[in-house]
Amino acid sequence: MNAKQRKTPEQLRSHRWYGVKDLRSFGHRSRTAQMGYHRSDYAGKPVIAIINTWSDINPCHSHFKQRVEEVKRGIWQAGGFPVEMPAMSLSEPFQKPTTMLYRNLLALETEELLRSYPADGCVLMGGCDKTTPALIMGAISMNLPAIFMPAGPMLRGNWNGVTLGSGSDTWKYWAELRAGNITEEDWQGVEDGIARSPGHCMTMGTASTMTSAVEALGLSLPGYASIPAPDSRHAQMATLTGKRIVDMVWEDLLPSDILSAAAFDNAVTTVLALSGSTNAVVHLIAMARRAGIPLDLKRFDELARRTPVLANLRPSGKYLMEDFYYAGGLPALLSRIPDLLDLEQRNVNGATLGENISKARSFNDDVILPRDKPLVANDGLAVLHGNLAPNGAVIKPAAAEKHLLKHTGPAVVFKNYEDMAARIDDPNLDVDANSVIVLQSAGPQGAPGMPEWGQLPIPQKLLKEGVRDMLRISDARMSGTSYGACVLHITPESHIGGPLALVKDGDLIAIDVEQRSLNMLVDEAEIAKRRKAWVPPITKFSRGYGALYLKHIKQADEGCDFDFLETDYGKKNTSGAGNVSGEPEIH
Repeated sequence: MNAKQRKTPEQLRSHRWYGVKDLRSFGHRSRTAQMGYHRSDYAGKPVIAIINTWSDINPCHSHFKQRVEEVKRGIWQAGGFPVEMPAMSLSEPFQKPTTMLYRNLLALETEELLRSYPADGCVLMGGCDKTTPALIMGAISMNLPAIFMPAGPMLRGNWNGVTLGSGSDTWKYWAELRAGNITEEDWQGVEDGIARSPGHCMTMGTASTMTSAVEALGLSLPGYASIPAPDSRHAQMATLTGKRIVDMVWEDLLPSDILSAAAFDNAVTTVLALSGSTNAVVHLIAMARRAGIPLDLKRFDELARRTPVLANLRPSGKYLMEDFYYAGGLPALLSRIPDLLDLEQRNVNGATLGENISKARSFNDDVILPRDKPLVANDGLAVLHGNLAPNGAVIKPAAAEKHLLKHTGPAVVFKNYEDMAARIDDPNLDVDANSVIVLQSAGPQGAPGMPEWGQLPIPQKLLKEGVRDMLRISDARMSGTSYGACVLHITPESHIGGPLALVKDGDLIAIDVEQRSLNMLVDEAEIAKRRKAWVPPITKFSRGYGALYLKHIKQADEGCDFDFLETDYGKKNTSGAGNVSGEPEIH
């Protein structure tokens, strides 16, 4: 790659707001003075937008009030002018029906904040599940110098001497409470001890999966994705991130200079080696397509077949992110699979991936497993096809009981989430351990928003018999902290007439993960008869953002982005559409 010439102050994008001599620039400078800044604070300096997703209802980002000041410190020290811009905060625990409904809205907001204001570069502050891909998607589309600052995982949970992990132990002890094996007092103790510091989930859930993927992509400083949020080194990282973005502006180092098909292969391979969240499939496809790279399910499956799982982290393994960081973090893990990575890919720090991991090593071989002793040899994820999922579905084999990876059983069908919640614990429900629980209308259009409903509950009467896993299928997602034989992201979804909509109670469902197959064993003539009788459900939204969402959302195998936000949208009809320059029409 040819090196670019360093920018001059006159070449800064913000110069058109602040540096020219006209009436509009007078207004910009006078209003900046109104906020207490002297011209020397910003004249000839890069303006750095800090997209901050803090809010009072986002516990994962509760430390961002302090971290943003540390980012600003780094920007000031490096000779930049920091401008904090609050953006929508996607709070995984609180936002209903799902943050996934709003991922694209935050991506759009990020892009438009950067487009409409005098930003020369940006720091993206995120970490809670959908926040990370949303920020990256917006920054990719805008294509200004951008660096991601990960929120970091919270500390280990603790209850009566037992180490607790986010989500994973929530599901575990909820099942034990429903089975009558623990008391309400025990359950209260778990509640009080499972989340005890700022930061996102400390299991290998969606949050840590996506911040690790972004580090592997090259969009955050190397080695920092797993620092616990309360660790003082996290504050140091924030300042270093602020310093680095200023240099990136002068260097004109853009996302398009870093992101490539090989960089996304590195990110996918990283997710697989971590046994990361199935949600990464949807998010990475969306991010890649923003960069004009046609990542698809086939590529995930190809890479899964060759990639060992080396991170012994919950929910697939034993440990938590705090342990992972102290064991050497992501660089240590990647140093064990160099042959599976493109080491020439570039990072925001200016070095290659190979250079960044060259001195890394593991300090705990039980947390970051040796290459010859993997948690599983391959298939951290698997992509399934068949007459039930013509366009694909995903499963996390390492998180399932092995006997369920090749299984045939009768369907127990729930037409939607409300139906499932009302009947799942009915003592008269016709279900046993061999049954296959099926949830319909839980996809992008159906729920809507494709919530994390895919880890369907085990019926209470089976929990009391000792059953802890069953084959469960849906067009929903599941939390990266979840576990079990859960087939997810079935496409096309049932709400738009996908085959899942045609399944009835008693139909035999057959899965074979090794063969990558998922089928309902129903005669084709019967399927055709059911399809002819199928009636499309009523649209959930008639106005507002929900109506926009339903009109433009794509299916899970395409990343669930809005069609009008993908790179190529409008190119055939509008000159330059989709080729974002970041140039303001007026200033």
